Amino acid sequence: MSSNAFLARPGVVLLLAVTTVGFGLALYAYFAPLTGVTATLGALVAILTSAVLVLFAFLLATLHPGGMRRFVFVLTVIGLGGNAFAGALLHEWWLCGAMLTGLVGLGADALGAGGHNAQVHS
Repeated sequence: MSSNAFLARPGVVLLLAVTTVGFGLALYAYFAPLTGVTATLGALVAILTSAVLVLFAFLLATLHPGGMRRFVFVLTVIGLGGNAFAGALLHEWWLCGAMLTGLVGLGADALGAGGHNAQVHS
């Protein structure tokens, strides 16, 4: 997929951006002292989930409409919701906010805000 086609999908770009930010926030929570969750299993799971969500964002950008794209879409919704819940349990509110913003981006992509699902009839 060319970069122009990727940029034509603002929902996927937003999803990629916030999952990358979420990955950085989870890393910070795990390694920084005095966060309250330093070196905990919950913060490690948030790191791994965020990394998988970055991968899913790339997959959603490259997959064509069909069964596999729907499957990755559903897994992404579950992952974003679960990681937002984990952020709330860990009191990492920025992570929680990033994942909820990712849901907004995913919803925008699903509704075709980038015009990738639009068909022109003359």
